[in-house]
Amino acid sequence: MKNRWSLIQNETQELVLQLAQSLGISQVLAKLLVTRQVTSFEEAKAFFRPSLSNLHDPFLMRDMDKAIARIFKAIEAKQRILVYGDYDVDGTTAVSLVYSFLLNHTKELDYYIPDRYAEGYGISFQGIDFAKANGFSLIIALDCGIKSLDKVDYASELGIDFIICDHHLPGEKLPKAVAVLDPKRNDCNYPYKELSGCGIGFKLIQAFSKQKQLSFDALEQYLDLTAISTACDIVPITGENRILTYFGLKQLNESPRAGIKAILELAAKTKEITVTDLVFIVGPRINAAGRIEHAKKAVELLISNSPEIAVIAGKAISETNSERKELDKSITEHALQLIEKSSNLQAKTTVLFHPEWHKGVIGIVASRLIETHYRPTIVLTESNGKATGSARSVKGFDIHEAIDACSDLLEQFGGHKYAAGLTLKLENIAAFQQKFETVVSQSIDDRLLVPEIEIDAEIDFSEITDKFFRILNQFAPFGPQNMKPVFLTKNVISAGYTKAVGQQNDHLKLDVCQVHDSASRFSGIAFNLGHLANSFQEGKIFDITYSLEENEWNGKTSIQLKVVDLRVSR
Repeated sequence: MKNRWSLIQNETQELVLQLAQSLGISQVLAKLLVTRQVTSFEEAKAFFRPSLSNLHDPFLMRDMDKAIARIFKAIEAKQRILVYGDYDVDGTTAVSLVYSFLLNHTKELDYYIPDRYAEGYGISFQGIDFAKANGFSLIIALDCGIKSLDKVDYASELGIDFIICDHHLPGEKLPKAVAVLDPKRNDCNYPYKELSGCGIGFKLIQAFSKQKQLSFDALEQYLDLTAISTACDIVPITGENRILTYFGLKQLNESPRAGIKAILELAAKTKEITVTDLVFIVGPRINAAGRIEHAKKAVELLISNSPEIAVIAGKAISETNSERKELDKSITEHALQLIEKSSNLQAKTTVLFHPEWHKGVIGIVASRLIETHYRPTIVLTESNGKATGSARSVKGFDIHEAIDACSDLLEQFGGHKYAAGLTLKLENIAAFQQKFETVVSQSIDDRLLVPEIEIDAEIDFSEITDKFFRILNQFAPFGPQNMKPVFLTKNVISAGYTKAVGQQNDHLKLDVCQVHDSASRFSGIAFNLGHLANSFQEGKIFDITYSLEENEWNGKTSIQLKVVDLRVSR
């Protein structure tokens, strides 16, 4: 699949020069900062030195005062509180955070995670019935509930109050809860809009602590859960999220909770934990519990204080994750076969249905399909007599909006710009496939159907110094809207030792310099580009895009190129 290269050019040179001079850094680094909306010395100081003191006052969030007042009332009256959350990483970390915090203040407490298969996403009637049968007066819903108008009304009829803590886009009406905490509410003036569901949960316990005049220090133990949710829910690593993630990673590296420590040990992770590790090691294992068995096991792992119990739970979840990988692989292969057999390979969408696909992995499968057929994708399976599915989008296209345009064919849907869930009647599948294709075809820019490599700056190899690399590392933690910088260097040739490596010679081990500068020489790795080895040996000149990483070999460390893409120089 060919990629589209685009060089970011939204900064003013004058601003870049001013920032470079005030900070004593290169213009390339100053450009990277300006691209990330860091344009002054003070903003750069806050960016490079995140501080918990820069977190916003939680009471700036609409309804926070009402939420805290209701929780205080429940605790004083010894009313039972049910902490309710979704079954994904964001939901389970949010439940673990709020439950373990409130447990210090009341024993009239339990938590509830809906069953992915029997109840589906979000607040369920079954969950409310459980609350009623077990004497709960208050439900705190995390990472869900913003569109659950009928469920909240039902709970109210049963004498149960709701506090909604959500970060998804609200509908035209809000549920009639005691409090609705969601920065995306039109009437909410909270300064930062991109918190994860667990991030909203953290603001809730921050407000509780502030009202009770408790030390903020006691909250730092929960930042690890906030960092995991922020990384795995793919929300922007900017502003408040960046602060929470920075200190959450610090907590994970210095004093990981028993459950996370067990996961990392089972994964043989010994080096410093990064956002990448949270996304690819920790997140999938937490998610696996809800995908294959029940997400309550993930919460049990995350709230466990016993290393022995955590290891047992960690092993069970790791085994579940292995099972998830096998299902993911087999269903992806089947789905790719269905696409190849399709009569319309030129379609601008992929919408697939098979009644026997495992509901727990179809979201992952949708993401996998985009890797080979780059277009908005929905994968559906049958559950409880209906078609239920997961949607994933391509960069720049709002799939939630496109699904909304087909809402007349749906039972329910919800999600984000790039990921959503939906349910519809089985007899509506064909009509939905057709309408979704029509909606997307009429609204998508064809350029968005070609994967984009966003390049931060064009540089020469001579600009990559130890100081440059050291400052670049301080841009971390990386994530959406603060991705690891990608550079472009032109007119690159082999310096003599470039070759194909790997079991099938499918990767390219690079040893390169620029045509005009043989002194600035770097090694690197280009995954799945081993077929270009002969071209390098023939002396062809390439342009390359890459990020920088540290390589350790025989006790020595060096700067290495992690190549994103290569193409012959024009």
